[in-house]
Amino acid sequence: MKVVYWIIVGLMLCFQDSGWAARPNIVLINADDLGWAELGCYGQKKIKTPHIDQLASQGQRWTNFYSGAPVCSPSRNVLMTGRHTGVNDVQDLKRVDPKESWYDIKKGDWPISAEAYTIPQALKKAGYATGGFGKWGLGEFGTTGAPDKHGFDHFYGYTDQKVCHSYYPPYIWDDGKKIPLNNEKSPATTGHLLGNRPRKGFTADDYRAQVHSSDLIADKMLDFVKRCAADKEHPFFLYYAPLEPHVAMQPLQRWIETYPKHWDKNPYNGQQDYLPHPRPRAAYAAMISQMDANVGRLLEALKTYGLEKNTIVIFTSDNGTTHDVGGVDHQFFDSVRGLRGLKGQLHEGGIRVPGIIRWPGKVKAGTVVAQPAYHADVMPTLCALVGADPGQPLGSDLSPVLLGQSKKLPNRRPMVWAGGGYGGQVAVRIGKMKVMRKNLTGKRQPGPWEVYDLNRDPGEKKNLADKYPKLIEEAISILEKEYKASKGFPLLKYKAPEPGKKS
Repeated sequence: MKVVYWIIVGLMLCFQDSGWAARPNIVLINADDLGWAELGCYGQKKIKTPHIDQLASQGQRWTNFYSGAPVCSPSRNVLMTGRHTGVNDVQDLKRVDPKESWYDIKKGDWPISAEAYTIPQALKKAGYATGGFGKWGLGEFGTTGAPDKHGFDHFYGYTDQKVCHSYYPPYIWDDGKKIPLNNEKSPATTGHLLGNRPRKGFTADDYRAQVHSSDLIADKMLDFVKRCAADKEHPFFLYYAPLEPHVAMQPLQRWIETYPKHWDKNPYNGQQDYLPHPRPRAAYAAMISQMDANVGRLLEALKTYGLEKNTIVIFTSDNGTTHDVGGVDHQFFDSVRGLRGLKGQLHEGGIRVPGIIRWPGKVKAGTVVAQPAYHADVMPTLCALVGADPGQPLGSDLSPVLLGQSKKLPNRRPMVWAGGGYGGQVAVRIGKMKVMRKNLTGKRQPGPWEVYDLNRDPGEKKNLADKYPKLIEEAISILEKEYKASKGFPLLKYKAPEPGKKS
């Protein structure tokens, strides 16, 4: 495999001056907390997402596509490395110093290691220019997980989860430099109410500052596209990770005004610590529409610069719809369309996400793909398509299905999830079957094994564990080979005796 890779790289370098620049550019878009049914192309009726819907109509829409984890940082670790949470550095949301102040973050989120091998590293090694814009969440600048240590030529945005809770941050990172943006003492910059409650008659403007980050990040991203378009020698990899629709709700007012006032008879008054909003349903929809508009700006830029036909565009989300905090109302929007669970859970609603792929002339437009896939597959697939070194991924190469050579993968690897958060949980999808277990950390009693036939029961209503003991044994065998507690994270007790059963 390594020999073949270096032969390919050698050929790339030899033919760079004679048209090798025709290698496809890659745009990877990763939304934040966007549920799979919150887009029009996946059946959403209330939230307007015309640009992403058009992207789906021009490419493939995958209906059994999953995030790498049910929460942010571990999911992004999977997406960037092609290795699932059973073996990755970040197996749950974790702070290096939990007591660290919002306003003086130095250590931040648990970083990925220096040895972690990422998509931008693989593509940069293959001659790609690389840029990241938006939310990173895998390590502060100065740590082993910093974007500049993992293949990004340029990075503009947020590195830390806490700061990401506000669209009006006190600062933003620009290639390792901390650029001041807003008044650090403003409630808008924290994303949390910090125990206060608003008086009657508050407005959305009470929780806004001067510089909103979303369009600012998009502007920098478009500058990157413009520079790359002028570079005739190197293709580019662009990672766009918008914050939307993660709470706190702070969309620009012009997007709120596009939604009906009668949706919101009651304001959200700041429960669960997140900032209040007088029109929470309209604000939630507005955040998604605002993100959709910036995706539209990106797609239009590709077209304007003549890059559209030679660019692979992938759209997904880091996990499913968030639980109803910060004013979110998933039932009003039917955000999971009958699936069980929300963000933080390994049930379908917590990990099934959009999976849209467009590559004009290579990927047949308007197709729907039922093949199960997840974030761990992205790295090996992209590397296979462009001849880059994928390292040692644990996902599967989806290119045979992507390119229409096959309707399903003949050797789809089992899909694995393992995380210490939300009580500790594991899940393994084997074909159409999903095996999972919860409450696996601390002193709590581990829950029973659960088995679901996702073809017949996508809502996970009927536990078939009693009928499939051998499938549970197979899942345990997979976990024994592919799970190990990473440094700083608890050991999951997936082999503990079940309640009421002998060991």
